Order: sequence, then structure tokens, then C-alpha cells
Amino acid sequence: MTDTLTGGPPAAGTGSPAAGWRCCPGCRSVTYGRTLERNLRVCPECGRHQPLTAPERLAMLLDDGSAVAFEPELADADPLGFTDTLPYGERRAAARAKTGLAEAVLCATGTLGGRPVVAAVMDFRFMGGSLGGGVGELITQAGELALRERCPLLIVSASGGARMQEGALSLMQMAKTSQMLGRLDEAGLLTVSLVTDPTFGGVAASFATLADVVVAEPGARLGFAGPRVIEQTIRRPLPAGFQTAEFLLERGLIDLICPRAELRATLARLVEMGRPASGPVPRPGRAGAPALVTDPGELPERDPWETVRRARDLDRPSTLDYARLAFDDFLELHGDRLAKDCPAIVGGPALLGGTPVMLVGTQKGHTVGELTARGFGMASPAGYRKAARLMRLAGKLGLPVVTLIDTPGAHPGLEAEENGQAFAIAENLRLMAGLPVPSVAVVTGEGGSGGALALAVADRVLMHADAVYSVISPEGCAAILWNDAAAAPRAAAALGVDSARLLRLGVVDAVIPEPGPGAPDDALATAGRLRDALLAVLADLTRTPAAERGARRYDRFRAFGANPTEGGPAR
Repeated sequence: MTDTLTGGPPAAGTGSPAAGWRCCPGCRSVTYGRTLERNLRVCPECGRHQPLTAPERLAMLLDDGSAVAFEPELADADPLGFTDTLPYGERRAAARAKTGLAEAVLCATGTLGGRPVVAAVMDFRFMGGSLGGGVGELITQAGELALRERCPLLIVSASGGARMQEGALSLMQMAKTSQMLGRLDEAGLLTVSLVTDPTFGGVAASFATLADVVVAEPGARLGFAGPRVIEQTIRRPLPAGFQTAEFLLERGLIDLICPRAELRATLARLVEMGRPASGPVPRPGRAGAPALVTDPGELPERDPWETVRRARDLDRPSTLDYARLAFDDFLELHGDRLAKDCPAIVGGPALLGGTPVMLVGTQKGHTVGELTARGFGMASPAGYRKAARLMRLAGKLGLPVVTLIDTPGAHPGLEAEENGQAFAIAENLRLMAGLPVPSVAVVTGEGGSGGALALAVADRVLMHADAVYSVISPEGCAAILWNDAAAAPRAAAALGVDSARLLRLGVVDAVIPEPGPGAPDDALATAGRLRDALLAVLADLTRTPAAERGARRYDRFRAFGANPTEGGPAR
């Protein structure tokens, strides 16, 4: 059976009467019903996102008039003949009469921002959104349709957990739906999970958290065990905000929190930026594109220590500045999906000249407050694991990877070591070396040690003219080898940290000239030159077969230390 769903805000007769006054269950404020409906059922006083039905969700999320529901025939299984206060069959029939749905999920095809998607939206009104055989079947069929149609899959979750009335067969739905998502991974198709309140149990421990991108509404609760079960088990109260979207974002477990009014636009951007490039990246126009310098003799002579000072200038553009000035769009994603979100590394899908790419970079900031909040651009293991997660996603979706590097080095600290700093960096080196997609790394300021290299094992490595790249800071080198930190200028010269020397050594492939007096004085022009450089390099890389790119990348790094000249690839 199919049904075209209408767009627009929720209306009377879809689960919540529009007329009359409504009391917010959060702040207890009273709002006129029609006002609440126009506000997409978000309390205007406290911002609490109140429940929506599955038909309302589809109408709200997909482009107006595009949603077409499909409800395949489902077997009314009752494998256990289960009876509590009611026989299972009667309870399910009552849920159908109450909601007008065949099961606790409604599936539809439609468009987001004009691009086709398949959506599966859960409805908590139907037996608490519990995961039974019918729900697992519908979620799986939605994924299989997305696979046939080669389009993204959007899942909206709302569930109290597995359906107890179906016993262990309910448990099997977790494996069944997870298996389906694995096939979408193999096919390189984008999957997005929208977590709504509440999402617990088997749904949380399967398809709701396995998607490429996990978005949550403000205040939405997500977890395996419910709070009452946890409190009864540990016999102590839970912290405020436990299991909410805000709690999870801080711990790196979801990508972003999006208010309901912004969901359609945000998801449309994600679908647009998550699509594979349809062809080679276009080259920049010749008129405004400054040349990349590949001959070290063309670079002006600069004192290495003065270059170090210029590279550390706090007014140099940061990754987030470049995301705004050099790219057409950027959607930051958060978290390593393990324990934390490191603010020293930022990343997410972006558009460059209309072509989707994955942008990942270190982030320092420009003020004392920003520097402190960002850990002075020194990433923790969670930061490198976040970068790795985003680069793996780029590999799955076929997006070129662009990394921007400005860091004194990886964070040196007790917690970083306890959480495997060396392991996280090593994993990134291996991951980048084997990426199946084109990659470009740009040292925009400081390139410090292995913390910088963890984002710089790329097909092409570029650097700005006033950037530096070194195995150790000049001060650290001076303290160790000269036993005098004041010998830092001498160490800078000996280490060959400047762009001319690094270009001669083959450590970098080309240098991006900086405008006028330098990047700190003209961020817009600097961003324009970075954009042109990236477009030029990616245009070449995307025209090169993947196997050839991989072989060249291997040979590039294989040559360091084997070349009898200055230690790197022959220039």
C-alpha cells in the first residue's frame, strides 16, 4: 500500500489536537495549541521537543509533497502465544486502531533538498516503538530499497527497546538490521540516524547508532539500559542530564544536536555534501589562480626563526576560518564514537567548487580563551580517532580528503598517554596511507612532529609560504641538543623548518604563496589562494585511477631515506 503524505506543520487529527491550551510536560507552561503546532510542537518557553507522530515526522522532514509511504504486507506473527494483561494479538490490534499504522515504523520514499532518500520513521505511540519482527522487517526493507535505488537511508528512532512479547526473535532484529546497514556500508551509501526522545534498548544498540552520521534533537535520550534500571542496579542517583543528547555530544557519541526547525535544512545539506563526486574536480579559473610554487629557487630567502614566528601568529587563519572563506559549505561533525569529542580537531563534509569533500583540520583559535578551549591545537587521542572516523567515512562515500594542519604537536599529557596517543597517531598514518580516495594535506601554520604527520600522509602535501614543518620545535631541539632553549633560532636553521628547504627535500610537493605581507593580514585572499590550490591539485588527482594514486602515494613516502640526494623523492 502507498500513500502520499502532505507537507506543512502538524495538524489536528494527527495525534495532537490543534485547538485548546496545552501544558508543557517539562516546564509546565501553558501554550495555545495552534501556537504549539506552528512551532512544530516545541515549547516556546523551555524548548522541550514534544513527540511527533511518524506521519508528522515524514511531512516535516522531507521536501513538501515528496513523501510517498510504503507499507509492505507483514505477517502477524505471535511466535510465543504471549499474554500479559492482554493477548499479544489484541495488544497489537489496539495499537493499530489507535495509530492507523501497521507497525511502529512508517517507511517512505521522498526527497531532501531535491535529492532522493528512503526514510524509516518510528512512532512511539505504537507499543512504545518496540522493536519486533515487523519493525525489523520494515527497517530492513527500507535499507534494501535504498540499496536498489542507490540513495541515502534516513532512520528516525523513537523506542523503549525490544518487544518482549516476541522473545528472542525480537533480539534477532538487532542483528538483522545491523547486517543490512553493513551492506549499505559496502555499497558506499550514506546512512543518517535522527535520534528522538526516547531511544533505548535494542534500537539504540543497533540501527540507531550504526549510521554514518548520528543527529539528535535537543534533550533526546539515548541509551542501552533505561535510567530506572541503571539506578536500581548501581543504587545511586544518576547525574543531571544523563543520557541526553547534550550528555552524549560532550562524550563524542553523536555528531550534532539540531533543533527541530532546522532539521530539514541540515539533513538536506548533509545529503548534498555526502554524495559522491559525479566527475573530476573542476580546475580553478586561470585568471585569478596564483601558481603553486614547485621550484624552491622561486621562494624568497627568509630567516628560519622569523618564519617560525610568522607561522605562530595568532591572526593566521584557522581551519574553521578556511571552512567559511574557502569552501562553499561545511557541516561540522563531532566525536570519536568512543568516549570524547576533541575540540583541537574539527571536521565534516564540505563543498569545494560544488564538489563534496571531507575536510579535517587542527584548530587553534585566535584569542587566549579560544586557545585554551581548543587545547592550543594539540589533539588528544580522541581527536585523531575522530579524524580517522571521518576519513573512513570519506573512503566509504568516495569523497576526496582535505586536511589542514596548524599544531605544535599532539597533546603531551597523562590522560593522552593513558588513552593511547601513540596508538591513535599510528592508526592514522596507516589509514591515510591506504585511503581509496584522493587526499591533499596543507600545512597552514605550524606542522609539529607526529601530531602533524597524523593528518599529512596524503597524495599531495602542500604548505603555505610562511608555514613550518619539523620533527620537533626549535625550542625543544635547542634544549635537548644545545642544552639551551635560547639557541632556538640556531636550531630552526639547522632543522630546515621553512618552506624553501622542505620543498627542496621533497617533504612538500608545492608551496602556496601568501598575499602581500602574509596570511594574518589578508585572510580572504589567503583563503582564495588555498581554494585555487586545492581545486588545481584535486583536479589532477581525481583524474588519476585509484590504483595508480595508491602506488604513487606508496612510492612517495617509500623514497624518504632511500634517495641518495637529500633524503626524499627526486624533484
